[in-house]
Amino acid sequence: MGRAVAADNPRVLELRRRVQADPSSIAFAQLAEELRRAGANEEAIDVCQAGLARHPGYLSARVTLGRALLELGQLQDAHVELSVVVANAPDNLAAIRGLAEIHQRRGELEEALNYYRRALDLARHDPELEETVERMEKQVSPAADDADVSVEALFDFDRLVEQLGAETPHGVQALDAFKPDTSVQAPADLPEASADRDDAFARLETALRDHEAATSRPGATLSAEDAAALGELERWLDALKSTPR
Repeated sequence: MGRAVAADNPRVLELRRRVQADPSSIAFAQLAEELRRAGANEEAIDVCQAGLARHPGYLSARVTLGRALLELGQLQDAHVELSVVVANAPDNLAAIRGLAEIHQRRGELEEALNYYRRALDLARHDPELEETVERMEKQVSPAADDADVSVEALFDFDRLVEQLGAETPHGVQALDAFKPDTSVQAPADLPEASADRDDAFARLETALRDHEAATSRPGATLSAEDAAALGELERWLDALKSTPR
């Protein structure tokens, strides 16, 4: 279909006549680009290769060749051509974007992202490039899953223990209950992390019961700060209970 469209294109017909009349004419580069845009990638490649044999330093023609090869899925050949362009013209936006697409098609996302960022530096405020970079950044460095956040990371456990220990009659016993018991060994058939959490869970429950018993005695008072700390500790305990083991 590309060839049919190109054959009816007056611009293509004129450029083709010029190149046929003078095979050394640099008009070959324009002809090849028009052919590529019309979808006639195979003919565009032939024209580029013939012209580059005479004018190897014509970088715009090499960009056209690389992009036509890319359209046909010839990624390695396209990479070679576009790399030559970028090596000689580091700011060539079309070649940089072409290399980015090649790496993306290969699944080499980090390399693709690097080239897309280079392209965005050259074409600032390009909405398409901005969207592409943002999307690929999420693919390369996905945000941590909320489910992976530990319960301990949601609460300042040390602060709670310190606050309860300073305010309660049985603060020393409560504080000791939260300290790691290095003498306790996890059963051999349980994962170490699970055993540690179960042990900490038991100490939490014991300390909470001791604290409630102390503050429920006749004449015992519970400061507003202590009540707030106790409420936060209870929420911490509820969260720990609901965490899958």
